[in-house]
Formats: sequence, C-alpha cells, structure tokens
Amino acid sequence: MENSTIKNIAPLGFPWQTQDPFLFCVHHEDFFPKGSSESGPDPALLKGRMIGQDFTIKDGWRMYHGSKVPGFPAHPHRGFETVTIVRKGLVDHSDSLGAAGRFGNGDVQWMTAGKGVQHSEMFPLLKENEENPLELFQIWLNLPRKNKNVEPHFAMLWSDTIPVFEHKDTNSKKTSVEIIAGEIKGQKAPEPAPNSWAHDPANEVAIWHIKMEPNAIWELPLSQNEVNRNLYFFKGKTLKINQTELPLYHGADLLSRATTTLTNGEEESHLLLLQGKPINEPVVQHGPFVVNYPAEIRETIMEFQKTEFGGWPWPSPEHVHPKERGRFAIHADGREEVKD
Repeated sequence: MENSTIKNIAPLGFPWQTQDPFLFCVHHEDFFPKGSSESGPDPALLKGRMIGQDFTIKDGWRMYHGSKVPGFPAHPHRGFETVTIVRKGLVDHSDSLGAAGRFGNGDVQWMTAGKGVQHSEMFPLLKENEENPLELFQIWLNLPRKNKNVEPHFAMLWSDTIPVFEHKDTNSKKTSVEIIAGEIKGQKAPEPAPNSWAHDPANEVAIWHIKMEPNAIWELPLSQNEVNRNLYFFKGKTLKINQTELPLYHGADLLSRATTTLTNGEEESHLLLLQGKPINEPVVQHGPFVVNYPAEIRETIMEFQKTEFGGWPWPSPEHVHPKERGRFAIHADGREEVKD
C-alpha cells in the first residue's frame, strides 16, 4: 500500500464509513418482484418477514419499514441534508411541507432538512408484468451550525441535467463520471441547495459516480487543498489504486493532493467518490437529528413532539402517488416540474 496516496482501506458495511462533512452513506440494491395493484409485492410474498423492520435480504429484496409498499414511511430529519441518488427504479417522496415527487432512473433529490421536516420515501413497484429492480444511494451531508435552522428545501437534479465528464485513456478505454456535486475540468454539477456546505466552491464538496470500462485507466483530479476524500468500489471485479488492489465492496480513504491513478480490471466497474473540506464542528446525532450539543437533541425531540415539524398532510405515512403518474416534483411553494 502506498502510504503517500492511500490512508486506509476497509470493507463496506451497512452503512458505509464516511468522513466530515459527510455523516452517512448507504447503498440499497433490491431485486423486487412484479408489483401488485397496490404498487407493492404480492401480499403472499410478505409471509415470514419482519414487517415494519425488514432489513434482511430474502429472495433478493427487503421491505425496510414499509408494510405494503417497500420503503421508509414518514420520519423526521433535522440539521443536515440528504442526497438521494436513484440509479434504478423509482422513489415516491412526500413531506410535511406538502411537497411531493416521483423520481428515479438516474435522478437525484437534494433535500435540506434544516430546522426540521418530515418526509416519506417509498419504493413503488409499478410494473405488474415484470420485476422492479431498485438501486440507490442515500448520503447525509452535514450542515454547519450557522445553517442548521434554515428553512427546509428540496431540489430535483433530473438525470438530463447532471453533467457527465468523459475521459479516454491512451488505449481509448473510457471512464465516465456523473458530477452530482463539484466539478471536473470546468464541467460543473447543477447548483446545490442554497444553504448547503456544497454551495461554497471553497469547500470542494464532490459527489461523483464513476463508471470505468474494462481495462480503463484514469487519474483522479487533485483538489486545490487537502480535503477528506473517500472512494468506494461497489461494482466490478478488480481495481487498482496506483499499484494497490482495492477489493470489491471496499472503500479507500485517499489523500486528495497525491497522484491517484485508477486502473480497472477485466469487467466494467462502478465507484462512488465523496469529498469535502471538513466542517470541523461538534456533531451530536440521535437517529435522524444532527446537532452540535446534547442539550439541542433534547430540545429537538420536545419540538418534534409538539409540532411534528408541520404535521403530516398526506392520507398515510406510507403515501404512494397514483400509479399512472410519471416523474414529477411539486415544491412547497406550489411550483411543479413534470418530466414524463
């Protein structure tokens, strides 16, 4: 292992290990069956599952906290941001501000929880005649203290707005990078949420999905300053960082100012890169609440018990949008985006 480039290599758990300014990263991949008329699995397939807390893969999929439709019914967040990257399948979003959306198949949702919001994230199985695979990442990005109590906000980074950087090596083997946050050689990601740590380019926040063709070679761009940089190898067969092999489903903590050359093996590989200048403030976390000091956790719990962060305006905590709807977003101010 080259100590000049790699600080550490570790297997990817559930969730994946992250560093400041990131708090959390999880990779969900489920091979859901055909859907029912209610957008969930055939009820007969739910027998033997711990409904409400189904996190054990059985027959290739999980229900998570859902009872009829897989997903995460209404739950609160405060003090950080969620970045949800949906590579395959669809997610139905509903929240306590009355905002809603259906997104997926390459789309990204960027939500600033700020002073507090409830939302649900359900995974509707819309196809009744074929299987409904789902793959997504959810990443939690911390907010600095000055922005922990901003108004909640969510934005859609639709797949056709996310730039893709392409590099061909000397053997014409291609590496493609979806730039969800940050920039590469002048190609910039869509504008991040206004109160995000990623909004200031000086913080060098990067969220990149990297796809490498078999035998492709690519050198990671250097950061302007030394920042936290983690590379996660989640699909493929073999990959080298300089001369060190990174095993599949492992992550590497990298120096961001050292030359780092990625050499792919005989199969296509997929990687996720998370990078950013640390916020360097105290972090106290209690489930979905992230604050700076213990007393603020107690205050947050009391406030949520009193206000429910605006309540829940939807018919069910597991609200799913009409089956016939395509991808869309309705924001709290009534603004609507329709994609298909």
